Amino acid sequence: MTSTGTTSTTEVWHVVQWSGGIGSWATAQRVAAAHGTDRMILLFADVLVEHPDLYRFSRQAAARLGLGVTRVCDGRTPFELFSDVRFLGNNRIAPCSRILKQLPARRWLEAELPPDRTVLYVGIDSFEKHRAPAIAKGWRPWRVEFPLLQRPHLTKDDMLAWATSLRLRPPALYVPPYNLRHNNCGGFCVRAGIRQWTRMLTVDPDGFAEAEAAEARMRDQLGDVAILRDRRDGRSRPLPLAELRHRTTA
Repeated sequence: MTSTGTTSTTEVWHVVQWSGGIGSWATAQRVAAAHGTDRMILLFADVLVEHPDLYRFSRQAAARLGLGVTRVCDGRTPFELFSDVRFLGNNRIAPCSRILKQLPARRWLEAELPPDRTVLYVGIDSFEKHRAPAIAKGWRPWRVEFPLLQRPHLTKDDMLAWATSLRLRPPALYVPPYNLRHNNCGGFCVRAGIRQWTRMLTVDPDGFAEAEAAEARMRDQLGDVAILRDRRDGRSRPLPLAELRHRTTA
């Protein structure tokens, strides 16, 4: 799709930042209800480490809207990026979000859609509304709207029940045995905390072992760094995944 020569001056494109999470799905539902789907685009930035069921849900949910998924991809996984930039992502600073998701999406937008005839939609909910101003500023000159900040406000459980009521099976990471609140990076997101990483060790030990080995390689490069931090006893120090595993299984 190319905007040059293909759009009239009155057309407005509605681009949903489509993550495969239940928030972006509910956002797309509200955008479709308000504007239809003729000029609606589901823009997905693939970081190549998602749970396989995310792709199943993404395809099925898009098909229910009569749409395909527009995929962009940097070509690197988060750990490949961390090695390239010589920085291990963590819950305070995660360069993967900007470099692997935002930048490929922005490059696509710059090539395809003019800001004056495009609206972006981001699926943050009322519990994250404090993030909206920074997100809107970061996507300038495109205008950003947040449909889930409009009433009625929905919790993630509400959105999952909504999808289920439409006979759409929710993504695997939201349901047992995972029971996570987010559907990204296969459950091994560097922004997740100790509780989620401990759970992933239990439900996906092979995936945990891969992340542990990747972190160990980063520690060989950079020294005493870790995705997690141990804040017990009133002090903060890096908590390597290997140590978390030993602590959990001892």
